[in-house]
Amino acid sequence: MDLLLVGIDVSKAFFSAVGIDSEGKGSFSGSYPMDSSGFEGLIKAMTSHCEDLSKVVIGMESTGCYHINLYSFLISRQLHTIVINPLLIANYAKLSLRKTKTDKKDAGTIAKFLLDHRQEISQLSVNQDLQDLRDLSRERESLCHLISAIKVEIKRVLRTTFPELESIGNLYTRSMIRFVQEYPSARLVRAAKPKAIAKTLKQPSVGNKLTLTAEDIIKAARNSVATVSPAKEIIVRGKIATLLHLQERLAEVTKLLTDLCQRTKLEDLGILRSIKGVGPNTAAPFLAEMGEVNNYSSHKKIIAYAGIDPSVHESGKFVGMSKLSKRGNRHLRRAIYLMTASVVSQNAFFKAYFLKRKRDGLAPQKALFATAHKLIRIIFAMLSQRTYFKVEEAQ
Repeated sequence: MDLLLVGIDVSKAFFSAVGIDSEGKGSFSGSYPMDSSGFEGLIKAMTSHCEDLSKVVIGMESTGCYHINLYSFLISRQLHTIVINPLLIANYAKLSLRKTKTDKKDAGTIAKFLLDHRQEISQLSVNQDLQDLRDLSRERESLCHLISAIKVEIKRVLRTTFPELESIGNLYTRSMIRFVQEYPSARLVRAAKPKAIAKTLKQPSVGNKLTLTAEDIIKAARNSVATVSPAKEIIVRGKIATLLHLQERLAEVTKLLTDLCQRTKLEDLGILRSIKGVGPNTAAPFLAEMGEVNNYSSHKKIIAYAGIDPSVHESGKFVGMSKLSKRGNRHLRRAIYLMTASVVSQNAFFKAYFLKRKRDGLAPQKALFATAHKLIRIIFAMLSQRTYFKVEEAQ
């Protein structure tokens, strides 16, 4: 046998596997427990039908957290294993008129998908270093979302306990956060001595310096329309403690991510950072989610994988409004969006292109994603040719 294609359907406690050969004929099928004995049972089944495991291609759907341990086990055995977007499998399954759905049938569908698309997906295996990069990148993204959410919650409660504070200064400088943790309401500010307020504001901190004075805050507190609520004061202090913890955790994960990216993708990181406006916090997530540039035949494949390709609706004389497909990797899409926003604000070349697209009649958001397409086109060429950014070559 020259090739064994194995589809795996994963659930919480079990997984089903179906193997077919390069002609589409069934080789084996089975259900295995999601533990070490099940993992070894799968290896044994594959070995009995294909002694050379380098000729085995394994595919499974992304299933949240359930597939990760099996996937990590298989790539640790140097097996060519691919995680496939469930949307691709769902659309592929619709080609069949039968509506029967079982774990075995789903695994067989994945195996047939591998057979029909083996040329396009033959390069899409991921090593452990890249998987670790993705895990750290997604943990960092999750922390950013949590921090944004907790900031909104703090602001919401402060609109009751000290609404004037938002209008007289930035609530989220480190100095201000420390101050609000000590004085979460206008009531507490009014009850404190001016010297105590001033002392709290002058505490050494890292980050942006506080521009507010004690007199500004005391004046705002005296004229405040705040509601007196000791319970909400406790809630604000608790949320600020959570915010500070999340910020510390974000700094820790960001350092781990950039350190790992420098160890495993130092040259790629250097190439991306040659573009003014692309820093480690945007380059590392992009590299983690994109994977190896050799996996893509053109920059259009990266654009489609990120889901920032246009979705056009046309039928007869009807031409609908185009919009982003958003069918790809949402983490990569977010990394590209942040990277593009950064280069538009800091890089004269990309800012000029963005403004040109706006003058051409595009809305700001569409102009931004048009700029993202150009950025990806340039990055693909740079990574493929191992060259650094030069404005004259990017025209």
